[in-house]
Amino acid sequence: MDAEEKAVVAKAAVLMGTTMAGFVRAAANEKAQVLRDRETRLSLPERAFSAFAHALGSAFTPNQALKVALTLARRKVRRA
Repeated sequence: MDAEEKAVVAKAAVLMGTTMAGFVRAAANEKAQVLRDRETRLSLPERAFSAFAHALGSAFTPNQALKVALTLARRKVRRA
């Protein structure tokens, strides 16, 4: 951090009533939360969301590959 950046951070820390380290930790935490929220949120256009919601609310019919996989799994898994 150069002298100018350090001065800005120091002034901001004083304004928040904390230390520079506390200010930097709080700023890093805030930025991390914003980034996490942005990167873990899925945004869909209205048409795609409607199709997704409809698929969730509709009855599910497994395809042939899933039926075979379930049959194989049932043979291998013993129930207690």
